[in-house]
Amino acid sequence: VGPYVLITPNEARRNQLQQSKLSFAKKELDDLERWKEEHRPGPIKLVPQRLGGKESEAQARQNQQMMLMQSKYQQKHKREDYVKAKKAAEEVEILKKKAIQREKAERLEVKKRQQEMRRRETFLEDQYYKTNELLNRLDLGLPKNDSCQIANRGPESTAW
Repeated sequence: VGPYVLITPNEARRNQLQQSKLSFAKKELDDLERWKEEHRPGPIKLVPQRLGGKESEAQARQNQQMMLMQSKYQQKHKREDYVKAKKAAEEVEILKKKAIQREKAERLEVKKRQQEMRRRETFLEDQYYKTNELLNRLDLGLPKNDSCQIANRGPESTAW
């Protein structure tokens, strides 16, 4: 590492910057205080009135106790309603899924029936052609080339 030069700060310039920062901060605080004074809410003017309704304190306490006792039943009722609604929603969802599966099964059944009908038609058509071919061969009295013909063999060719 080579030599380096240390530059000493200008003391007058430093003091001037600090003074300007302090004056700027003071000005900001004064502006904030002035804004708070300008935007302070005014006094609230309410007409005095009697609170608590027309019932006595004892009656209010009794009503409060009744409400507390009933709130347990109301919470239970709310829970039951929530469970019923949830079950109903699940049931609707299950019914939708069942309907979709039923439609799929019906489409598959229709497809199987169509394939079965095509297979039967093909089978009947093939049977018709084979029957006609057999009848034509019988009418002509000619043996078919690829049919097995049994030759009369002598006793030496039998397995016995």
